[in-house]
Formats: sequence, structure tokens, C-alpha cells
Amino acid sequence: MKIALATPHFPKSITDGLDKVQHLAADAAKHGAVIVCFPETFIPGYPLIEVKVPKASQAELTEALNKVCDIAKANNIAIIMAMDWYDGDQFYNIAQVISAKGEVLGCQTKNQLDPSEDQQWQPGTERRLFEVDGLKFGITICHEGFRYPESVRWAAREGAHVVFHPYLSGSNVKGKQITEWCSPTSPYYEKAMMMRALENTIYFASVGYAMKYQESTSAIIAPNGECLAYQPYGQEGVIVADIDMEKATGFLGKRFKPELYG
Repeated sequence: MKIALATPHFPKSITDGLDKVQHLAADAAKHGAVIVCFPETFIPGYPLIEVKVPKASQAELTEALNKVCDIAKANNIAIIMAMDWYDGDQFYNIAQVISAKGEVLGCQTKNQLDPSEDQQWQPGTERRLFEVDGLKFGITICHEGFRYPESVRWAAREGAHVVFHPYLSGSNVKGKQITEWCSPTSPYYEKAMMMRALENTIYFASVGYAMKYQESTSAIIAPNGECLAYQPYGQEGVIVADIDMEKATGFLGKRFKPELYG
């Protein structure tokens, strides 16, 4: 089974973002992927200090989600669309899961917010597992996947073959340009991706934005910690990798003994 990660440049608007979804989802489908995941809050775009992203209304977000559903159906590919979302008076950072038929299967909220995000979103309170064509997967968003490995272990213990990890790291205006995957001198993020796969014996699919000064890049990691594919730094595009669900046993994750930490 092939899975894909879409690494876009930062969207200039919701319309620009949807254009990128159309292009990148079609590319992933062309390469035979059954599902493609986009970076954190791609609609309307993560609220960076350097970029003023207008807060979208629920009507704008609903319209955007409907268009993503149309894109999924037209290309016969499931899409994980990370975006902002309202639920009553609550405002969340979430990932919507859309089937290849264009149906919304549900969503995963970001539950462990970075301290800098406390005024931006409310934290979610639940985790869930999804399934597409026999592929069972969880979702952990940015900070919680990098710094709260429990979010990934939960999915592994529940039978996930892969955990998708939409995130953002880096900047377009300042920082260091990375050229080597998992370099010893790079920030820890790519090492954390490897550990989330290795410590649970599942696949880990981490997807971010293409930026001038990235701190990490999109990558698909095998249960043994091997990097199967990664996106060249700073380049917009799609990576696709074959995954063997029989290798995603969750062996190490399921050996965890929570009763020892009561």
C-alpha cells in the first residue's frame, strides 16, 4: 500500500491553499497513493509571527472542507486535511479525515498545545483511530507528536499501522538552511520522527511545510527506524512510500506496562 505526504509552500490565502491541495493530491493519486496528508493548519495557514493569517470564519472553513472533499472524490484518494475548526464557541487545531469518496470520516484535535498556542486554540480532549482500505492510523499534531510520545503510543496500542504527523517547523525569514537528513547538527525533530516509529514498531509519517529555513522536513519512517522517503528541503512536492502493514506490528508499543506507572 502506498501512502503520501504533501509538502507545500505556505499558502497565500485559503484559495491558494486549495489550489495547492488540488495539485498535490492529484500528484499523489497519480503515483498510486491511497491517502495523502497535508501539514498543520494548512487551511488557512499556521499563524506564524512573520505572517499575518486572518482568522477564518466557520463558513469559510466549511466551504474549504467541502472543496477538499470534492478534490478527494475527483482524484479517488483519501486526504488528511489539517485545518482550523469551530465547535460551538470552541476553536480547534484539527485534522479532518476524508475518504476517497469525498466523505468526512471524522477528525482528530490537537490535544497537547504548545505553550505559545494557548491563546490561539482550545485543546482537544479525545484521541481516535481511523481506517481507510484496511489501513489503520492515528494522527498526532506537531508539538504533541514531537514532545508527547504517549499520543503515538496510544495509537500503536490500539492497532494503528501508521501515525500521521502534520506539523510546522522553521521560517521563511530567518534560521539555518539544512541540507542533510537527520544531521547531528540539526534540531532534534527528525530524530524524534525516527523514535516515534522505532519505539512503537509502526510507521510514522511526518509532514511539514516547504520553507527557506526549515528545521526538519517531511519524512516516512519504517517500524525499524529506517527513513523510506523524505522531501528535499525547501522544495514543494509529494513523497510516496510503500508500506507493509504486516511489519507494523506495534510490538514495542503493546509491551508497555501502564500499571507500573500508577
